[in-house]
Amino acid sequence: MLSVKEAIIVEGRYDKNTLSQAVDALIIETGGFALFNDKEKQTFIRKIAQKRGIIVLTDSDAAGFVIRNFLRGCVDPSLVKHAYIPDILGKERRKSAPSKEGKLGVEGMKREVLIDALLRAGATIDEEPVQIRTEKISKLDLYRLGYTGGPNSREKRTELLKKLELPERLTTDGLLDILNATMEREEFLKMEIQEL
Repeated sequence: MLSVKEAIIVEGRYDKNTLSQAVDALIIETGGFALFNDKEKQTFIRKIAQKRGIIVLTDSDAAGFVIRNFLRGCVDPSLVKHAYIPDILGKERRKSAPSKEGKLGVEGMKREVLIDALLRAGATIDEEPVQIRTEKISKLDLYRLGYTGGPNSREKRTELLKKLELPERLTTDGLLDILNATMEREEFLKMEIQEL
């Protein structure tokens, strides 16, 4: 599995699922057109773009290009790379009928096609084995700090998400992914100590 430095923006969870089987990267779903009215997610994407850059990988249909063009105006173009999948006619396995335009989306692409699209976009690939940090922020850290499993943990987690300018609907697993992608455990713990 190849490790990609940039965060990869996809349309939905099935796209994320397929892509996560091809590359090790931070993968962010736009939620389709919901992105247009989701100021928190737009801010979050801009923040991630500044930290590590982003690659936009949307379907090759009209809807995918509308989302892609929206992101062009939302994020500094110097921080964005665009990966394109080919127009392949067909339907995804989970669907009973082809899409409106009859094209496969990201979720219907083979691993090799997705990797090729990312490479052509100029993705920063680390072909060395992915190094697992021994000091990752864990669910236990979030629990010990009162962000999960305790009284008022939801409110405390909501405050953290606001402070970090992250979407309030972000799941605990999503929060961990973002925290571990943007900071070291020690940095996170220091931030927490300073708040006390």
